Amino acid sequence: MVVFIDPQIAGISGDMILSALINLGASKSKIIDGINMIKKTGNFVFDVDFNKINKHGIHCTKLSLHYDDSINVKTASGIKSSIQNVINRLDLSQKSIFFINKVIDTLIRSESKIHGVPIEKVHLHEASGIDTMVDIIGTTIALEDLNIFDEEIITAPVAVGSGTIKFSHGITSNPAYAIVEIFKNSNISIVGSAVKSELTTPTGASILVSLTNRCLDYYPHMAINSVGYGAGTKDFIEFANVLKIVLGEQIHDLERNVVKIIETNVDDISGEALSNTIEKIMTYGAKDVTITPSLTKKGRITNIIKVICAPSNSSLLLNKLIAETGTFGARIHTVERLIVPRKLIETNITIEHQKFKIRYKKSLTNDYFKLEYDDVKFISDNLNKPFIYVEKIIKNIIRQNE
Repeated sequence: MVVFIDPQIAGISGDMILSALINLGASKSKIIDGINMIKKTGNFVFDVDFNKINKHGIHCTKLSLHYDDSINVKTASGIKSSIQNVINRLDLSQKSIFFINKVIDTLIRSESKIHGVPIEKVHLHEASGIDTMVDIIGTTIALEDLNIFDEEIITAPVAVGSGTIKFSHGITSNPAYAIVEIFKNSNISIVGSAVKSELTTPTGASILVSLTNRCLDYYPHMAINSVGYGAGTKDFIEFANVLKIVLGEQIHDLERNVVKIIETNVDDISGEALSNTIEKIMTYGAKDVTITPSLTKKGRITNIIKVICAPSNSSLLLNKLIAETGTFGARIHTVERLIVPRKLIETNITIEHQKFKIRYKKSLTNDYFKLEYDDVKFISDNLNKPFIYVEKIIKNIIRQNE
């Protein structure tokens, strides 16, 4: 199974995730019972429910939460203590407990980093403690109820909106400091828009980065089984403020993605310079570089340099190609690429009583695998054995172990 979270238009918040999971089929009564455990951890007063509404033409679920703000908690230590008390009262799996702690720690660490204060002194200035606890605990129960922790989870890029935001320390540009800090180094990309509003909240961001680090610009090849629609609080003229969570079967055939091909002809460059160009371009993140000898006008011998790269990296690599070769121009094509779905496996092997790590790409559709060249070369050099000899031994070891 695969779970695809789609926040690329409406963004993501804790209540939207929770509501979408309810809409997807998570037990409403089980979640409300779990959320109500919060009341026993600090005499909190609130009412919680989930209602079916129509949001900009989309039939979806929305969290309804009403509470007495005079009985609230915003300190990191207070929220963590309350959440731990709830965990102790619920029969949660270890995966769920790990997830809860990861979410709240992510949220608190971002505030600690931004404000330069120790974690134990952090205040969640922009969030209600009750809101935060309801979103995190309710989402965890819903994920466990739907068995989503055991599935592959993928997200689309996250919409954050644009404009400015007023917060406790004044006015800042959107996305706010906490959002940027949470998504930093997460492998999840964000995207702005013309909407002058905050579309993604710190709690929603913390939940998302704690669930997955795999982000795709498009839906994976999947057969859809069910879809959950979770409504946000705000209303917009341009779009439905609704988060989609799609559950289905992933189809492991050829995967599709989009790449850029940068191509140029050079006829006044040495072989040594061409070799150096390949190394430099690969160092800066190209997927592949090929050089093909060719014949051009007036019988001139030329070389065609072709660079395959991610669209986001094309400008950098174009500049590097020009700098290294002195070419006066290049052709750039956007093409669709079909690739065999694969996974990268790392394992330990022993050759001649020495232990080494080896990485290899394994096809998800057949038994084919491909060794990482750098690892084979490292082992070959350390053993002082021919590359092809070491490669053959490693392949035999992997086949025996699978």
